[in-house]
Amino acid sequence: MVYEQGYDAFIQWHISSRSGERRGRLERGYQHAVALFLRQVWWPLRGGFYEVLDWRGRSYFADFAFISGPLRLLIEIKGYTAHVREMDRQKYCNELNREAFLTAMGYQVISFAYDDVERRPELCQTLLRMVLSRYMATAGPAAKWLLAEREVIRLMILDYWEE
Repeated sequence: MVYEQGYDAFIQWHISSRSGERRGRLERGYQHAVALFLRQVWWPLRGGFYEVLDWRGRSYFADFAFISGPLRLLIEIKGYTAHVREMDRQKYCNELNREAFLTAMGYQVISFAYDDVERRPELCQTLLRMVLSRYMATAGPAAKWLLAEREVIRLMILDYWEE
């Protein structure tokens, strides 16, 4: 499946299953930074798409969420203007509180600079691949040897405790 087909199917499925502000945001379209991240980083890395109540009990719109098994990953694309230059003390506090709340709820928040998503998507892919690799199973001989090592250690421990 090519990116455009995957993106359209993803958006249409979410629009059809949402209402209110969530649906309105999807109908108005993803912000440019999120669409750019999906096209230049996520799609080449994972080839598909995936989509939080905040401390106030209201829907929170993360730029991007990936939930798979134990992994609850939120990805934020942060532009310099909105997240640095135009941020006052209250917005800064709210941003830090939001990220602390999300961490407390079991999410890992990863932030990418818009400039890197636009100009250096390969760096974003590499960093994201590193984060995801902690949760994804490895394939090949290394995984078999690791399993064998674990089994030997387990048997040694069992033998030690039986004596």
